Amino acid sequence: MWTFIQEQILGMKWLNTLIRKGLGALSLDTTTRWGGSILFFLYDVIKITILLCMLIFIISYIQSFFPPERSKRILGRFHGIGANIVGALLGTVTPFCSCSSIPIFMGFTSAGLPLGVTFSFLISSPMWAGHRCDRRHVD
Repeated sequence: MWTFIQEQILGMKWLNTLIRKGLGALSLDTTTRWGGSILFFLYDVIKITILLCMLIFIISYIQSFFPPERSKRILGRFHGIGANIVGALLGTVTPFCSCSSIPIFMGFTSAGLPLGVTFSFLISSPMWAGHRCDRRHVD
């Protein structure tokens, strides 16, 4: 059961199969360089779009419980270099990739937090450490 969830739902193997069959119906051989490149491009664009939309929806829903004023009030207690350190520490410990770090960053800027603090969060978040939302490509 877990293998099905991991491969078909999280890994979107169904999407790869669907695109491969669609390209096959168009008489495009996906084992060639061109066919494989087109398959890879279409698969990744659609998969990343789906993941990005889902994560933005989830983060937006969570943000509805934590209005920007609340995060501004919490992070507003710190000033100067201390605020940058707190922003960087918050970015370091968040287990999110760029799909959710960017909406959080936008929420911080819309809350009126200083730009230095928000950039400290963004630069230290895991998205800059080579982390990707899709850790493995499904063939």
